[in-house]
Amino acid sequence: MYAHVGTRALALLHSPQPLPVETLQGTLLNEISALPQPIVVVLDDYHLIGAQLIGKVYVAGDAAITAANVATNSGLVRVGVVADLFQATEWVFLAIALWLLLRHVNTNAASAMVILVAVGAGITCLNDVFQFEAVRVATDASFVALGAASSSALVLLLLDIHHYGFLIAQIFFGLWLVPLGYLVYTSGMFPRALGGALIVGGACYLVGLLAVFLVPDVGETINGFVTIPSAISEILIVL
Repeated sequence: MYAHVGTRALALLHSPQPLPVETLQGTLLNEISALPQPIVVVLDDYHLIGAQLIGKVYVAGDAAITAANVATNSGLVRVGVVADLFQATEWVFLAIALWLLLRHVNTNAASAMVILVAVGAGITCLNDVFQFEAVRVATDASFVALGAASSSALVLLLLDIHHYGFLIAQIFFGLWLVPLGYLVYTSGMFPRALGGALIVGGACYLVGLLAVFLVPDVGETINGFVTIPSAISEILIVL
């Protein structure tokens, strides 16, 4: 266990001036590369693969372009579905492993953590049905009877549902970090600063979600920046 890893990155997060994501990533990677022994970093953010792939085809408000993009890149969209399903499954097993490691600290908090993960993973898996059905509507000849405009509108609607369904799952991306942060903080097995960072990261997920729904004009941009501490704290927990 390397308690000092990530301390500089955490300090930069509290800088009065927001720093570029690349600066934070570079600082963290430099700290990892300076370790005296090889390590294995386990990441559970496979949903980012799916999010990036969907970002290439989903054009909010433009049904025709979105449907054409999905039809042209149907294989990529299917890869995104698989990545999301894999991430959700791996997330559950990660929570179980952390429960086994930290249940002696507080059984109720550890159990709450697993329950929150199970709910979030369930929403993620169910949400992927909409993404998969968007591919079917865009590529299956049986939907031609709907007409080009109607089928394109249906593809966009399905991906809209998927987009906002993922944001709803973000509630649980954030909530599970709160009991985990408490367990890390009180266990004595990790730096206490990491426990605090996890709790802050959980709150950031929720702030980002509220921003998207309450101030949609700038909410997506706010969500992208405000969840950076969440991502860094999740990476640090596995070092």
